[in-house]
Amino acid sequence: MKELFELFYTFALIGVTTFGGGAAMLPILQREIVDKRGWATVEELADYYAIGQCTPGIIAINTSTFIGFKRKGVPGGIVATLGMIFPSLVIITVIAAFLSGFAELEFVRDAFAGIRACVCVLILNAVIKLWKSAVTDTAGIIIFAVAFIVSAFTSLPVAFIVLVAGLAGFIIRKIKRRSEH
Repeated sequence: MKELFELFYTFALIGVTTFGGGAAMLPILQREIVDKRGWATVEELADYYAIGQCTPGIIAINTSTFIGFKRKGVPGGIVATLGMIFPSLVIITVIAAFLSGFAELEFVRDAFAGIRACVCVLILNAVIKLWKSAVTDTAGIIIFAVAFIVSAFTSLPVAFIVLVAGLAGFIIRKIKRRSEH
């Protein structure tokens, strides 16, 4: 029961401190889940995040569900998901009830301009850390470059790009293993 509460608390903390969507959540997840608690490796987090992008729903919630499930099975997945959505549910409900014009307030717009700039830095830090663990050879560099170009200059779905990159990684590694034996 204590571990389930810790899952809920951790993901509620992540949920209340994350602004800007799934990509903005990545560095916070990395700090809380990988660095502080050791619940996943950087590689596992990258895998969960990639799967979260390929499955229907919100990336942040999908990723928290996978991590919670890894820790404590179905109850862990449910509790982590509830922890992730609880802060947003409360905050949005309060804002909707009392401040319908909240987003139009000048100080709110000004604050979010600063928050968005900071989120970019946090995402860049997470990308650099993921790069070091995920792009470790020539094949990884090629897959990264192609995926970047395709995602930046086409409107192909992210899930498709991730699946093709996964297939490419599988094929390249299989060929590499065969040539080594």
